Amino acid sequence: MLGPMLGKHTPATPDEGFAVLDPSTGEPIADVARVGPAAVDRAIDEASEALPSWSATAPRVRAEILRSAHELMLAELEPLALLMSLEMGKTRADARAEVRYAAEFFRWFSEEAVRICGELRTAPGGANRILTVHRPVGVALLLTPWNFPAAMAARKLAPALAAGCTAVLKPAEDTPLTAIYLAGLLGRAGVPDGVVHVLTTDRPGEFVEHALADPRIRKLSFTGSTGIGRLLLRQAADRIVNTSLELGGNAPFIVLDDADLDDAVDGAMFAKMRNGGQACTAANRFLVHGAVADEFADRLAARMAGLIVGAGTDEETQLGPMVNARRQDDLAARVDAAVGEGAKLHTGGAPLDRPGFFYPATVLSHVDRGSVLSTDETFGPVAPIIEVADDDDAVALANSSEYGLAAYVYSGSLGRALAVAERLQSGMVGVNRGAISDPAAPFGGMKQSGIGREGGFEGIHEFLEISYLAVDW
Repeated sequence: MLGPMLGKHTPATPDEGFAVLDPSTGEPIADVARVGPAAVDRAIDEASEALPSWSATAPRVRAEILRSAHELMLAELEPLALLMSLEMGKTRADARAEVRYAAEFFRWFSEEAVRICGELRTAPGGANRILTVHRPVGVALLLTPWNFPAAMAARKLAPALAAGCTAVLKPAEDTPLTAIYLAGLLGRAGVPDGVVHVLTTDRPGEFVEHALADPRIRKLSFTGSTGIGRLLLRQAADRIVNTSLELGGNAPFIVLDDADLDDAVDGAMFAKMRNGGQACTAANRFLVHGAVADEFADRLAARMAGLIVGAGTDEETQLGPMVNARRQDDLAARVDAAVGEGAKLHTGGAPLDRPGFFYPATVLSHVDRGSVLSTDETFGPVAPIIEVADDDDAVALANSSEYGLAAYVYSGSLGRALAVAERLQSGMVGVNRGAISDPAAPFGGMKQSGIGREGGFEGIHEFLEISYLAVDW
């Protein structure tokens, strides 16, 4: 089944490749190539050779190619969604939503490709004109995570291509098949040979160190953990590589005492359970006013306990597996630690005894503020509830984290919710809503959650350099 989906990219003999597992069963579904330094060099060679021609391609032509990619993704929604459900375990509903979301980046940046503008103004002293133009930064190295294999690839490839850059994309080893599929789709949409390369490996450290040492790599865009982001920033510093980082989060979900609890629970289910909680924007800690904390916990637990757990490829599944055994074991250890510290377990709390990497939806209340569930990002369907005394307490606790990617606020008063939202040290805040991601909005964080923005009007500028010309006529 996967052969036709992946075409000529279905690579690899066992001694030069690695297995991709179905997390619903733990069994391999494909072998892909483990590229070495020579393959990385060839890809950079070809991307560098293709750069002048692609950069000189008319913006309208680049835009039409990206628009074709958008249309192809929607036309091929079902096979692409199935592929993501197979390799990552996400539900079919989540996979279909991701394809639509990912496709929208190609449409959005097809529109931005023709709006790359400069500026002309007179110097204050009147001696000359100040002319600024935007130019593509060059060959871009794009590193994407496993949790949204289509959306993260599209969110980087679309602005890079719109800006006139060429790209070398390395997907995460857990979910490389979607990126391989997208490479073929972009070729069918009209992206010329040499412009986009997808390289797979299960030895990312070696790959990135070698690629970043090449002087032709002028852009690094990475989505992943803060720890790896720090390491990449140090490596990029050796050659002063233009760098964008979208890193970890510890999103607070604040429920004030005047919140509509039905709305808050609806928002919590999306903010926590999208992609099985395996999202950097997922609500990670629920900061709930003491007056409504017990009721909120009971309502949320009832909703979480009712989710249908199963293979991502099954239509009825509402919660799929974790991406690998490490994630499953990590969740179990964190929940056990919190219960040992005195947290009350409402539902879930132990790995499921079945093949695959399943962990149930879990709700805990009375979680200690120093618990690992409170202080560190937890990738999975675990909702720790921490009581807060008032708005000031909620804001102080929310801002106590080194992270600042996403946050959520629920209140019956819009003014009160906005007043709290404005005080949060977060790049994105959902106000009385659990969904915040939008290709037309700037995505990124504060503090140790990253550098730069993806999406929105700002996204294309991450792949452009400003050149200033002093002109006297």
